[in-house]
Amino acid sequence: MRLRFRSTALLLMLLAAPVAAQAPPPPPPPGLPPSGLPPLPGEGPMRFMLHRSAAAPTLLTVAASAEVARAPDQLRLSAGVLTMAATAAEAMAANATRMTAVLAALKAAGVAERDLQTNGISLTPQYRYEQNQAPILTGYQARNGISLRSGRLADAGKLIDAAIKAGANEVQGPEFTLADPDAALDEARTAAVAKARARATLYARAAGLVVKRIASISEAGAAAEPGPRPMLRAAMADAAPAPPVQPGELALSAQVTIVFELEAQP
Repeated sequence: MRLRFRSTALLLMLLAAPVAAQAPPPPPPPGLPPSGLPPLPGEGPMRFMLHRSAAAPTLLTVAASAEVARAPDQLRLSAGVLTMAATAAEAMAANATRMTAVLAALKAAGVAERDLQTNGISLTPQYRYEQNQAPILTGYQARNGISLRSGRLADAGKLIDAAIKAGANEVQGPEFTLADPDAALDEARTAAVAKARARATLYARAAGLVVKRIASISEAGAAAEPGPRPMLRAAMADAAPAPPVQPGELALSAQVTIVFELEAQP
């Protein structure tokens, strides 16, 4: 009985004891909202983000192109010899004889050896195909091609004629080019940038803004547009007069894309 009384008294004392006070959480840093609540606009880090968002620059992207014309100062020409024979050795031998004559004729016409270059030699078996039969070998086809360059544009027809009369039965060209197109392309680039700036100024003025600066410039490509490249085959081999050729002009173009930053008018 005494043991039960002591247990009951102890239980009543524990229930009546005050609960130990817990330490309050530390206050949040200045500028931050209380923990567990979303940040309010204009408070703490959100203030900086909103400021950056409000201060984002106004950008304008403009693409422009320009073109300049130049008279060509160089011609390029390709010539080839195509031969057929019953055996590979015969086809290659006949081809070599005729190509040697073509090279000699071009050199005699004034083409320097450094301006002549072989661009391909091939030997291909030729077959005849018949229904329900295996292919039948009929011979071999040999091809040897060369390319040349010259600064004497007026000699284009003369060079074609010399190559054909010496044995060439494939001719492609002439193609008229510039030996150094960089200066002309730089002129086209300058004109393209000036056109883009003028267009950006127009758009900005229409929107009540002004151009502040250029953020970036990229070039889509700059190239010279070649003139026509006629191709002459063996049908011209017996032609007496040299073909007439006109160099004409080259068009060199450049295209730029520029990103402008705009700002309010002062």
